[in-house]
Amino acid sequence: MSELPDNGPARNVRKLTDALRRVRTAEAERSDIVVELRDAERARLELLADELKSVFAEVPAENETFLFTVAEGTPPRLWIDMTSFVAMSRDRRTYRFLKDTRIGRTVILETTDVPGMADCVTNYIAERIIERDRAVEADWLVKRVLQGEAPAKKKSVRQLIEMPAPLKDSRNLGWIVAAFLFGILGGVTMLLGSAWMSL
Repeated sequence: MSELPDNGPARNVRKLTDALRRVRTAEAERSDIVVELRDAERARLELLADELKSVFAEVPAENETFLFTVAEGTPPRLWIDMTSFVAMSRDRRTYRFLKDTRIGRTVILETTDVPGMADCVTNYIAERIIERDRAVEADWLVKRVLQGEAPAKKKSVRQLIEMPAPLKDSRNLGWIVAAFLFGILGGVTMLLGSAWMSL
């Protein structure tokens, strides 16, 4: 049996360093693609934000419920308020207006039309401002009612002195009934006393 010579055909030599280099290169290329896609999504959201810039500027400064910012992340989002935002769908061309609710996330609108999405967001902002104004008005009314009841409690001592006519009449009726019962009790006492003395 003959042995193979040392200078025979070269065998493939696998090195871990080469494999690591190949994997790192592939990951870098993939991450470049992801970054490009994220940048493209962000650019589309900033295009929508530019379309809404005049609407954002009209919102009263004291109204702090709105955010109006394009946030970094995967995926990037144009936040309208704490519960609603616009993001791009998987095709990177369709805008999705989403809102988080107690029953889950709902889609308000899904469209590729920038002006259509801008109109929908504008209407949403207007609805939220009206809701906030109604809530503030309701709080103000409750406060006024509570403030109206507090002075009435302070006047309760004066009300005992200066009662309205119906209350005075009912109080007089109480005195009349009490006097009538006192008279009956006195009469019965006198009858029993006279009957006892006659014995």
